[in-house]
Amino acid sequence: QVQLVESGGGWVQPGGSLRLSCAAADNIFRQYIMEWHRQAPGKQRELVASMSPTGSETYGDSVKGRFTISRDNIRNTVSLQMNSLKPEDTAVYYCARGTSWNDPVNWGQGTQVTVSL
Repeated sequence: QVQLVESGGGWVQPGGSLRLSCAAADNIFRQYIMEWHRQAPGKQRELVASMSPTGSETYGDSVKGRFTISRDNIRNTVSLQMNSLKPEDTAVYYCARGTSWNDPVNWGQGTQVTVSL
């Protein structure tokens, strides 16, 4: 089972920024679509951002213009820069990957992001 390990979550005030990172413990990272999903309490998990092996990006409507996904195919990492954070961004954020958009086959353990005063 491939390991995806997230880091960078925490607490931030509204309007602040956080950067999440995810490291993959294998050497075929570059073949996959890498994604960030999130799940808030009482809500369904939703796709936040994705990046194809060639660098094409997609974002959920609620984060467009505020979040940026990036990947490093040498270091086998994917990151999510989150700016202008809002309380409604509070959720557990999961790194994931797959070969089809929004259909991951591997998941990380999740990292909590809390946006509040």
